[in-house]
Amino acid sequence: MRDQPMKVYALVGGSGTGKSHRASFVAHEHNIDFMIDDGLLIRGGKILAGKSAKQESTRIGAIKRAIFFDPGHAQEVKGVLEELHPERLLILATSNGMVQTIVEALELPPVKRVVMIEEIASLTEIERAKHIRKLEGKHVIPVPTLEVKKTFSGYMVDPLRFFLRGKQGENPSRLIEKSVVRPTFSFLGNFFIDDTVVNSIASRAASEIKGVTGIMRVSVDSATVESSVEINIAISVRYGINIMDVLVGVQQRVKEQVEYMTALEVTAVNASARRLTFDQA
Repeated sequence: MRDQPMKVYALVGGSGTGKSHRASFVAHEHNIDFMIDDGLLIRGGKILAGKSAKQESTRIGAIKRAIFFDPGHAQEVKGVLEELHPERLLILATSNGMVQTIVEALELPPVKRVVMIEEIASLTEIERAKHIRKLEGKHVIPVPTLEVKKTFSGYMVDPLRFFLRGKQGENPSRLIEKSVVRPTFSFLGNFFIDDTVVNSIASRAASEIKGVTGIMRVSVDSATVESSVEINIAISVRYGINIMDVLVGVQQRVKEQVEYMTALEVTAVNASARRLTFDQA
């Protein structure tokens, strides 16, 4: 049991109004390290527990995930909170009712302070955020891109970086990184990527590696996990180059480029050298 009860704060605003982007400002203002956002428990840019509502295939599923409707999901997050005993916690929600539902699901203390999005963002900023969500289906997850890519597959992910101005007496500013993602479901609907597109990206990526003189064959196998693939690629290599170094380079570059450009998870890149050539460097 804690000596002092956890202090719970909430940031409330409609869907797409920029809560996840501005959560860092609220957390900084109130010295909050832990955050609940869309079904995730986050601390210091790391996902500690939970599953994001943005990974659900339907909006109804996303809502249930965000309010911890599933007892197993709620218990996972409760367990981590009980273990770490945070002093303060920020809940992001679309309404006061949603805040209360999350509080009850996670058995949290009553909310100490509710911050409305209108208190920290102008009407113009809110409308701009809503326009981007509606037009492009983009969402913000308040964790760095590398952390998102480790946890989420099937996402287009790009970093969003800015400096957070320090309080008086602190360092003048610190770099904050969030991730802009487009989830599986969005206002734009689902998207499908043909194998020939993946083949082209993989071929181009492999050809960028020093020592690769040609792409002989590329094939794509759909993995058992949704939104993931396994890539097989055969190349020709320049004589005199360390073949293992070339193959490792091909594996890394193909995986990196295919995942970045398609949002598919590449479970394996099977690279093989089938021919030696004597082309000049």
